[in-house]
Amino acid sequence: MIIKTSEYVGSYTSHEQSPAPDRPEYAFIGRSNVGKSSLLNMLCQRNALAHVSKEPGKTRAMNHFLINNSWYMVDLPGYGYAKLPQFWRKQWEEMTSHYMSQRPNLQCAFLLVDSCVPPQDIDLEFANKLGEWQTPFVIVFTKADRKKSHQNLKEGFLKQFEAAFLKSWSQMPQTFMTSAEDFTGRDEILHFIHNLNTQYKANV
Repeated sequence: MIIKTSEYVGSYTSHEQSPAPDRPEYAFIGRSNVGKSSLLNMLCQRNALAHVSKEPGKTRAMNHFLINNSWYMVDLPGYGYAKLPQFWRKQWEEMTSHYMSQRPNLQCAFLLVDSCVPPQDIDLEFANKLGEWQTPFVIVFTKADRKKSHQNLKEGFLKQFEAAFLKSWSQMPQTFMTSAEDFTGRDEILHFIHNLNTQYKANV
């Protein structure tokens, strides 16, 4: 897939306020500071499409980006930022659960996981929530360039994460290894989205 156009549409605090669900939509979510904005900018090859903040927890709404005038990329607020007040955590939980479980045009959620830290319970717990919401999802491992080699990453971290994940699941979902620095995983993710877009159009 070639991304020719990418534009910010708006920020919303509920899926009812979001753009009309007349195009396939893909949600990106992960722990705060996982590198989500950097990944979105890398996919679209734009440095400032999604705002990259040095302070975690800055994204407070669902940011919609229209890609090629045919599908939406949705930047969801990150989870796990301890300094957020309790009322915002509750609002985040309600907004996210409603969006993930009720958005009719949501084709897939991309769960971002930081490959530079050991498997985190909070990521595994969110994967379980996606299962409860019956939301199709894949896992995107970020910051692969910070490892000594992709082979070490595959042999070490991935095995640890898979072992932790399979305590609750019968099998791993599809996974992608990515780096916003050297564009690792870009073609694979866009090809995956292209295939889902094709299926969506066939079923409309």
